[in-house]
Amino acid sequence: MSSQRDRAQLSLHDVSRTYGTRTVLDRVSLTVRPGEKAGVIGENGSGKSTLLRLMAGAETPDDGDVTVRFPGGTGYLAQTLDLDPGATVQDAVDAAMGELREMERRIRAAETLMSDTTPTGAQLAAYGDLLTAYEERDGYRADARADAAMHGLGLGRVGRDRALGTLSGGEQSRLALACVLAAGPELLLLDEPTNHLDAAAVGWLEDHLRAHRGTLVAVTHDRAFLERITTVILEVDRDLRGVTRYGDGWDGYRTAKAAARRRRAQEHQEWLDELARTGELAEAAGRRLAGTGKDPRQGFGKHRRSHEAKLSGQVRAARTRLEALRRTPVPAPPVPLRFTADLTLAPAPVFGPAAPPGDGTGPGPAGTASSAGVLAALESVVVGGRPETPRLDVPLLRVGPGQRLLVTGPNGAGKTTLLRVLAGDLAPDSGTVRRAARTGYLPQELPVRPTGRSLLAVFAAGLPGPADEHTGTLLDLGLFRPEDLDVPVAELSAGQRRRLALARLVTRPADLLILDEPTNHLAPDLVEELEAALDRYPGAVVVVSHDRSFRSRFAGDRLELRGGRIAGGTGFPADPYGPEGAPAPRTEV
Repeated sequence: MSSQRDRAQLSLHDVSRTYGTRTVLDRVSLTVRPGEKAGVIGENGSGKSTLLRLMAGAETPDDGDVTVRFPGGTGYLAQTLDLDPGATVQDAVDAAMGELREMERRIRAAETLMSDTTPTGAQLAAYGDLLTAYEERDGYRADARADAAMHGLGLGRVGRDRALGTLSGGEQSRLALACVLAAGPELLLLDEPTNHLDAAAVGWLEDHLRAHRGTLVAVTHDRAFLERITTVILEVDRDLRGVTRYGDGWDGYRTAKAAARRRRAQEHQEWLDELARTGELAEAAGRRLAGTGKDPRQGFGKHRRSHEAKLSGQVRAARTRLEALRRTPVPAPPVPLRFTADLTLAPAPVFGPAAPPGDGTGPGPAGTASSAGVLAALESVVVGGRPETPRLDVPLLRVGPGQRLLVTGPNGAGKTTLLRVLAGDLAPDSGTVRRAARTGYLPQELPVRPTGRSLLAVFAAGLPGPADEHTGTLLDLGLFRPEDLDVPVAELSAGQRRRLALARLVTRPADLLILDEPTNHLAPDLVEELEAALDRYPGAVVVVSHDRSFRSRFAGDRLELRGGRIAGGTGFPADPYGPEGAPAPRTEV
């Protein structure tokens, strides 16, 4: 790999990218050195995924040059996938390793040719170069890498002949990541690689990336991943439409950002102080000049004129300086968007026909839980699969007012299925689901084909009155800026679409919130603000999250699922993602 590193290059020079009338990146220049592991961060919608698509060649810049030269190949994991549902898992693996498969074909063709005739010197040299390139890509271990990646990412039991359309969204994302890693490219471009990964899969991925001898550029909101993997941080600034590079990894970035913010705050304060002093000087000199001639001690004749000229000069100098200060203000440090929502309870529960899940306006469609102190209940619920291996098998689960429940377990354990049943988004094959609460549901998956309606129109859908009447409500949440409101949802980033779903959730009062991976696609600052809002919320919360920081701070009950069943059948054992041996609270099951 060292010989390839010498020839490797990743740089952008004066790159700009605009969508319609929105400029996302403006004259961006940066370099990622061979062997570096760069984390790309920034506010949702700032252009992180756009930057990665430009590096991957999936988009071309409107201006500027993108240079990506890695002899060992480039692997790109997009944030949203576009897989052929009719293709198989093996088709996806073969497509990801297309370059290696082509090299294998050329090697076989060269060997056949040389076995039939005496090879020339040029043929031998070309064959040797081909073998060297294949060996540098570690081609002989490609299929073994594919198997290791599938097992490491929790897909070991997924058959290679299985159709992609039968996989869950999480399984598709993990398969796409496994395919990229199996190809063994020198440059890895990964967009949110830890989404949909359980603790074991994240651990495997981090070990794999630490051992990767090539270059990594990863867009991620996973704070633990940033701390453990990155050596360089690239921050995409939405206001400046630029990218700033920070060395020394995540810790170096946070230190540098804090110092820069203090410096900018100090410079702004110094400007304010000088503006005030200069204004006072100008006013004082002006008052003295206005009072000239009223005091006999100022003298007469030329002495008075000299004094007036001196004061007049002081006034002009002070006013000139004041005008200069006002023309070149030193701005205060930018104030980031802040999530200001206070989640609220619904009015008294309404027992009757159901509203669709997810809008927080009514009970679910499977009946009502009339028992005192119970907001939702599952009884003898079974979903899918064979009788001996159902996707979900829950004898009894009750959620009470104000209860906090974190559902844990490995990928494929049935966590999302449980939440969908609880929210009324999926009907069980047998059993009873009861809800006496107005329920707000945040699903894990974003719509595959988002609507072309505007952000504001989608937010206001279902609310009384025209959409414009709800502009203030949406902006007050601190999730969007005024210029975002007319943007079609289809043109929003995945993070912005996640914010939109969150905005709809928090503005519809609910007694029970059901949240499936609520931190997916959200910037770290927003995750912390969401955690604070949930802490203030007096209602019940049932949540699934693979975010390690979110789990470590979660205060409440924990339920572990394995193989679609509550682990052990009774009680809530220790959370497998938390500290080893840490006991978790027990509650009724």
